[in-house]
Amino acid sequence: MSGPAASLGLRSGSYGSLASVAGSGAGCVGRKAGARGWAWRGEKERLQLLHRALRLVGRRRAGVLLLLAVASAAVFCSLFAVVKDDSNLISIVNNYEVPNAIQKSVYPSTTRPLMMSGGQYSTSVVNKIELPNRLHLSYANFTYPCEGFSVPPPLVDKKRTGPRPCPVCYVSVDQAFALMPLQASPSPVLKNLNYVSEDSITANLSNQGSGFGGHPSLEQRNKSFDINESMTVHCGFVRGDKPGKGTGFDIKDDDLLEMEQCRELVVASAIFGNYDMIQHPRNISEFSKANACFYMFVDEETEAYVNNSSSLYSNNKIGLWRLVVARNLPYEDPRRTGKIPKLLLHRLFPNVRFSVWIDAKLQLFADPYLLLERFLWRNNTTFAISRHYKRFDVFEEAEANKAAGKYDNASIDYQIEFYRNEGLAHYSPAKLPITSDVPEGCVIIREHIPITNLFTCLWFNEVDRFTSRDQISFSTVRDKIRARVGWMPEMFLDCERRNFVVQAYHRELLEQMIASGRKPPSATDQPSRKLRPGSRKASPSKKPSVKRKKEKKSSSRRRLPKPVAGGMGVM
Repeated sequence: MSGPAASLGLRSGSYGSLASVAGSGAGCVGRKAGARGWAWRGEKERLQLLHRALRLVGRRRAGVLLLLAVASAAVFCSLFAVVKDDSNLISIVNNYEVPNAIQKSVYPSTTRPLMMSGGQYSTSVVNKIELPNRLHLSYANFTYPCEGFSVPPPLVDKKRTGPRPCPVCYVSVDQAFALMPLQASPSPVLKNLNYVSEDSITANLSNQGSGFGGHPSLEQRNKSFDINESMTVHCGFVRGDKPGKGTGFDIKDDDLLEMEQCRELVVASAIFGNYDMIQHPRNISEFSKANACFYMFVDEETEAYVNNSSSLYSNNKIGLWRLVVARNLPYEDPRRTGKIPKLLLHRLFPNVRFSVWIDAKLQLFADPYLLLERFLWRNNTTFAISRHYKRFDVFEEAEANKAAGKYDNASIDYQIEFYRNEGLAHYSPAKLPITSDVPEGCVIIREHIPITNLFTCLWFNEVDRFTSRDQISFSTVRDKIRARVGWMPEMFLDCERRNFVVQAYHRELLEQMIASGRKPPSATDQPSRKLRPGSRKASPSKKPSVKRKKEKKSSSRRRLPKPVAGGMGVM
């Protein structure tokens, strides 16, 4: 990759220390090298004046004044450095030269309307956003800085054999926004997607699934894969007036109102059971802070912990995250509950065009608009998820889940046997261009169009029917949809995912480390090893592995039906 307009993502360690090799001026004051602070003219008079002042206040007082002056200068420099660091993009190795047309664009202030009763609108200062005079760029007439860039082969390092991040070529936030498609991407075959509600069904409690999911029968499940131009499918929230209101996973009205006003991009995560610590996104541009919505869904236990332990929590916000408390949860299992916002964001945010899902164990280190450009728009795709760094086969993934105690073994065996009878086979190169059957589902980047919404609805239905291990059901849903309409999610490299997210310790482990006197490493205090331009070697670091407690049987309070000999019968 050549030219000055390249933005290459590099991270030098597993905890996100950034390697920025771009040349920048030294010191905290932006002066040119060699510039004089005082001119020669009048310098003698200034020295005489300073000497007289020191004689007047005395030596001791002068020392105190000098110390105060030095301390003030240090504080000013540190504040300037913090502001400068926060405004810069992640992983800028070469300074990006933004075209003059983008530099000269004007960003007028506008307000986002808040819907009131009776269809009226009012404006809110809280929702003030900055929208540029839209300068649209297309890939056809755009000199692309990442043309020809490819991920280099991994370095051979006997001391570090685990997964590592790899370079990712990003554009600037301004260019990413300019490259955003003006129109929604076409949805193959499916144009109109509706959802089953309680008024239109009579739930059969003998069927698998939950009340939240509507207990779809096996016949209804199979029919949902027959894709037509207009469809009505189960997709959670079957009860109540609308998602989050009387449906289970209930949300306060003011939160629902704010969620409806999120129009373009939402970055979402969730913590249930007070398991993880809130991770604050870094390297987020001011443009994204003003335009993207950042939502963290929590239960009452987690909200109480945050409220009692963090002085930063006020007005339902902590940092960039707006905390939304979900009540009347439909599942006892926090993992299964977490799949509701993870897979059904299009139902919680009906007016959003794009979404980025980040598991709560991860800290985001890149601007979300850069992720949309890199993994969606550049590849002309509508759904992107990383593949597992090690496993490609669903059967191997199931055995790994059993060995790690991720779920009840009998339930995993039942699900795998069900899929085997439907035709699930081991992964092989014969499935190319499919590169893997197992995703690393902690990051999902997608556009909300009917076909992607259908995919996540049917994926959620499998999680509701079987185990909460969504890696096991991913390929089955993907392959069934691909066989009908030729659409499938894009799967990018796991090392690319590790470029923009960093896994953190969960809350219980952090508390144990602090209680024992050990200081847990973090993404902000890890010493970064300086890299030469073009270097990719990362500083080794290790993180202890901690397993969750082994679950009991399926936590959704339903018994597992016995498999029917010679195949699976209707449920």
